[in-house]
Amino acid sequence: MVQKSANRRDHLANERTFLAWIRTNLGIMAFGFVIEKFSFFIREIASFVGRSEPHSALQGDSSIFGISLVGIGALLCIFAFLKYKKAQKEIDDETYQPSNKLVTLLAFFVFFTGVFLIVYLFYSKSSVVL
Repeated sequence: MVQKSANRRDHLANERTFLAWIRTNLGIMAFGFVIEKFSFFIREIASFVGRSEPHSALQGDSSIFGISLVGIGALLCIFAFLKYKKAQKEIDDETYQPSNKLVTLLAFFVFFTGVFLIVYLFYSKSSVVL
C-alpha cells in the first residue's frame, strides 16, 4: 500500500492528462455538431427563400464532415481511456514509458481537418451564386 501512496502525484497527473484528452475530444465533437447543424440551417434558409438545393454537394460534404468529427471525437475518447488505464498500471508497476502514439494521431487528425476546412472553404467561396 505504501507504493500506491508514493505514486499519488503521478496518478493525479495521469488523471489530469486524461481529463484534458476528454476536453479536447468533447471540443472536436462539439465542432462536428456545429458544422452538421449549420448545414441543416443553410438547407432550411434555402428552402425558405425559395431555392431548392443551393450548393447541395457542399452541404452534403459539410454534413458528412460534421458527423465524422463527432464519431472521431467519440473514438478518441476510447483511445484516451485505454491510454489512461495503461499509464495507471505502468505507474503502479513502476514501468511507465511515455508513448507518443495518441499525441501523433491527434496532431495529424487536427492537421488534416484544417487542410480539409481550407479546401472546403475555398471551394464553397468560389461556388457562391449571387
